[in-house]
Amino acid sequence: MSSAAAVVVNATKKHSATVIFLHGLGDSGHGWSDVGRMLAPMFPHVKFVFPNAPTIPITLNGGYRMPGWYDIVSLDPNTRKEDESGMLKTVEYVRSLIDQEVSEGIKSKRIVLGGFSQGSAMALLTSLKTDVKLGGIVGLSGYLPMVDKTETEGFVNSANQWTPYFMGHGDSDEVVAFQWGRKSADKLKELGRQVTFKTYKGMGHSSCQQEMGDLAKFLGETLPPSEENL
Repeated sequence: MSSAAAVVVNATKKHSATVIFLHGLGDSGHGWSDVGRMLAPMFPHVKFVFPNAPTIPITLNGGYRMPGWYDIVSLDPNTRKEDESGMLKTVEYVRSLIDQEVSEGIKSKRIVLGGFSQGSAMALLTSLKTDVKLGGIVGLSGYLPMVDKTETEGFVNSANQWTPYFMGHGDSDEVVAFQWGRKSADKLKELGRQVTFKTYKGMGHSSCQQEMGDLAKFLGETLPPSEENL
C-alpha cells in the first residue's frame, strides 16, 4: 500500500505497548496525532502510531481523489455494494503494522487497534479477520463493513473473541448514522465479541472531551504499565 509514512508519537519511557489508530476519509495521520500527544503524558510507556491512507478515487465524491482506506460508493447502510478488495487490502496493511510492532518486541496483546469513521470500519473488520490476539479494539463514529460476509464459514477468526472493544458514537452524527453504529455494535455482540458501546448526546461526526476521557479510561484498562515500567 503506497502512502506517506505514519505519524508516530513515541513513548517517553520504556516502550511496552502500542496504539495504532486509523484516520477517517480525507484526513491524515497528522489529523489525529494531537490526540496521541494529549494522551502521551498519561501513557508514557505507549507508542502511538497514526498511519496515512493512500490517495484514491472516491466514488461517493464523484471520483475525486483523497486519502482513503477504501472506496465508498454510498453511506446508506442498506447499500450492500462495498469495496471489498480495497478493504481487505487495508486489513493486510494493518496486519503489517501489527507485525512491525511485534518484531520490535511488543507483545500483540499489548497493542490496541482503533480508528475514526472509515478508520473505525477498518479496525473493526481487522479485528474479525486477523489471527493475532490484540489488547483492545477502538471504533469511533464508524461501522462494521462486510456484514453479510460474517455469516460465511471461515470469514471470521476467533483470535479476538475475548478482546475488549470500545465503540463511541454521537447521536447527531450527520455522516455515519448513529443507528448504523449501534447496529454494528449489536452485530459484533451477536458474533460473541466483548463490546462496550457509548452514546454521546448532541455530538456529530466528530469527537468530544467526554469521549476522549472514556478512551483514556479504556486504554488505562487494556494497556496498563507493565512491570518493567514500574
